[in-house]
Amino acid sequence: MINTRSVSVLADGLAAAWPAFPRARFTERALTGLDGLELKARVTHVAAALHDALPLPYPQAAPLVRECAATLDMWSGWPATEHTAAQGLDHLEAAMETLAALTPYATGEFAVRPYLERYRDDAIKIMYGWAESPDEHLRRLASEGSRPRLPWATRVGWLMTPGPTLPLLDRLRDDPSEYVRRSVANHVNDLAKDHPQVALELLAGWRAGGGSHVERVLRHAVRGLLRAGHPEALALVGATPGSGAVDELALGSPTVAVGGKLAFTVTVTAEAAGPVLLKYAVRRPGSRRVFHLGQREAGGAGETFTVRKSHSFRPVTTRDEPPGPRELDVIVNGRVAATVPFTLTGA
Repeated sequence: MINTRSVSVLADGLAAAWPAFPRARFTERALTGLDGLELKARVTHVAAALHDALPLPYPQAAPLVRECAATLDMWSGWPATEHTAAQGLDHLEAAMETLAALTPYATGEFAVRPYLERYRDDAIKIMYGWAESPDEHLRRLASEGSRPRLPWATRVGWLMTPGPTLPLLDRLRDDPSEYVRRSVANHVNDLAKDHPQVALELLAGWRAGGGSHVERVLRHAVRGLLRAGHPEALALVGATPGSGAVDELALGSPTVAVGGKLAFTVTVTAEAAGPVLLKYAVRRPGSRRVFHLGQREAGGAGETFTVRKSHSFRPVTTRDEPPGPRELDVIVNGRVAATVPFTLTGA
């Protein structure tokens, strides 16, 4: 998606903002050597060409980028956010203003990280202001850009300690935009990986404080803890930790080929009223991966549910699945309630 079209869109926008923009030179440099590069390398490559074409110093270039922001989209605008991340570091105010202008069209969540690293207090203060913006994209950037474990982003050490970002989350927890609320839930899910008690106390406080959307945010925010069977997280969503029994776990076949699907059926009996959270895990030596299986609401003890599932063993580049013995666990309200062996064979 970082290609001739996206480079042309960026060039057109800058040429409209600044008639002297060296469009031909920028386009030639941006496209030369682009083929064969991976996605993030392409973004960096086009951003370097942009730096070469825009005036220096950075405060002269920034207004031009802001001027053309509304003409961009994710793919044409990503190099512009990368340019800001790389070239604006000595100019906090101009760079953050530029990211604020770009983010409705091309999110600045990755580009804001170097500013959080270098300027910590000043940068987060600006983001507190973003959380008050009428623009949902800017409010989301306040939450998303400061996530402790933002995927694909550089890690910012001080964000791994809870505290400075909590006022942002408190402000945005019941935001009218689902786009923003989902980011808040993802932020808390990140927090819970390293500081589960802090996350659980935060969410309990939100529930006590009420709000139109608190329950949906809470359930999405604790998904990692639920996957791990954390008792307090289970209790927070109303489930009885460890409650529930598997009456039957049947495989469609005891073997499945790489590229195929493992079909299985599980029958569960509730042992208490309330949510019955079902997960399953696929295990082999040195690896255990947990997946969502389903959720049912039991009216009381003795209620029975049957769930059918097919698990894919389609090869993917990010995960190696060598043939060999496996075990399938069914997890009911955080407890492994049944296990069955199977074998993964070669394609």
